[in-house]
Formats: sequence, C-alpha cells, structure tokens
Amino acid sequence: MDFTQVDTLVKALDVLATFVFALVGARVAADRGLDYGGIAFIAAVASITGGTLRNVSLGIRPNWITNPWILSSIVVSVAITIILQTTKPIGKFLLMMDTLGLAVATISGVQIALAYKASWYAAIVLGVITAVAGGLLRDLLCQLEPVVLHRETLATSALVGASVYVGLHHAHMNSNLTALLGGVAVMAVRSISIIFDLHLPKIKR
Repeated sequence: MDFTQVDTLVKALDVLATFVFALVGARVAADRGLDYGGIAFIAAVASITGGTLRNVSLGIRPNWITNPWILSSIVVSVAITIILQTTKPIGKFLLMMDTLGLAVATISGVQIALAYKASWYAAIVLGVITAVAGGLLRDLLCQLEPVVLHRETLATSALVGASVYVGLHHAHMNSNLTALLGGVAVMAVRSISIIFDLHLPKIKR
C-alpha cells in the first residue's frame, strides 16, 4: 500500500473512531449531569485527544485541523445524545461500539506511524496512545476512575492489536489483511476480558 492509500485509509478510520469515541464520551458526560456545552467538550476531548497526540509526536498537523469530517462526526454524536436525552449508563451496544472504536484507533495509529517511518516499537506505542488517551482524559474530566487504569484491559487490548499489526507488517503480509487481523486481535482481547471479567493483576492491600 503506497502512502496515498495509507493516508486515505487513515482519514477514513480516524473519522469512524472519532464518531464512536465522541458518542461514548457524550453519553458519559450526559450520565454525569453535564450541560450541553460540557457534553460537547467531553465528546471532543474523548475523540480527538489520541489522534492529536499521535500526530504531534510524528511532527504533523492533527487530522481535525485538515479533515472537516472529524469535527462533523463529533457534532453528529453530540446531536444524537442531546436528541435522545438518554442518561443511562453505557449499555452493551455502546460498549461494542467503543470496542470497535478502540480497534480502529489502534490500527490507524500504527498505520500512520509506520507510514511516517517510525520505528516498530514507536508505532506500537503510538497505536496504544491513539486508542486510549481520549478515554483516559474523558474519565478524569468527568471525575471518574479511568477505566484504562483498572479494568477491561483497554491498553492491553490495544497493545496486543498493535503488536500483531507490526509483526504482520514486517512479515510483508497483505496490508488489508494485516489491518483486519490487528483489529480483530484488539476486539477479541477486550471482549474476552469483559465476558470473563478478566483484569491485569493488582497489588493486594
């Protein structure tokens, strides 16, 4: 896959991940009793933080500056949340959507890092950052214990998926299949951890 194809694919993946993360962020904000402005702010923070950190680390402009679809997807997610007027905790559907967003963000993070000649380990780290940074900041701003720090193996799922992608990429496997398998790895690890209530070990108090 040449750079133009990678750039087009990354933009599409970023829009999808942005929408999903913004929708989940907006629901979390609504559940915490924030006003419309707060909901919009949390949705934006949750959805663009990871991609922005990734791009800044690579020395390129954040995608939301050059791609109007990024901000449009945030507006749509906020509008959906406000119109539905739902403040229930996140259900199974949104949890599935969030898992999809985690996979998409991880793969887009790794892809653009490799496209800009980052080392294999830097690509993995940037894939994880792209996937979890927004959710971490979302939870902190909403005064919640960050999910990424204590349950659902969010970062672990992103780490596994990013590692699978990098490994297959260096094995010269077809780029589309590499992206698919990397994304499936993310979703599989997180889904298994949720279904079987698996978490990383903790120091016992």
